[in-house]
Amino acid sequence: MAVLLAFSGGAARADDPAALALAVKATFLYKFQPFVTWPAQAFASPTARFTLCVVGNDPFGPILDRVVEGQRTGDRDVVVRRMETVSPDDHCQILYVGAADPAVVKQLLAPVAASAPVLTVTDSIDALDAKGMINFVVADNRVRFEIDDAAARRSGLVISSKLLSLALSVRPSP
Repeated sequence: MAVLLAFSGGAARADDPAALALAVKATFLYKFQPFVTWPAQAFASPTARFTLCVVGNDPFGPILDRVVEGQRTGDRDVVVRRMETVSPDDHCQILYVGAADPAVVKQLLAPVAASAPVLTVTDSIDALDAKGMINFVVADNRVRFEIDDAAARRSGLVISSKLLSLALSVRPSP
């Protein structure tokens, strides 16, 4: 827990479960990237930034910014972009969709679903057709996640077996 609080910049207090859950999710969002392989076309150029996009409701506020501040993945700076809508031309590598209504989530995911190498992440969505490739869930008072490896593969992403082994459930690729 102390490590997660440190990653979140100390903004989450251990006695505030909602704030702690947000800090854990923000940290996961950044920490997913070493366990996923993106094809070259996922980036606008060989020196383009690694972009973590938030579309819809942003529950993180400055927590996510503090988690990625000064971080790099390989030779790429990591940046956070907040958007109202998304398209494949936005070159997001990770896209967090902040919405609770499955119809809204599905609408926000549609522009990149299976057409762009974007790791999509949703939060506690029950509707199978509105989940991202990774879907946060709370189980036993812990933030966990489900993975749709089949959807990731269709988009040209490869999720490592290490990350798959940590998932609460995995929809396997064919």
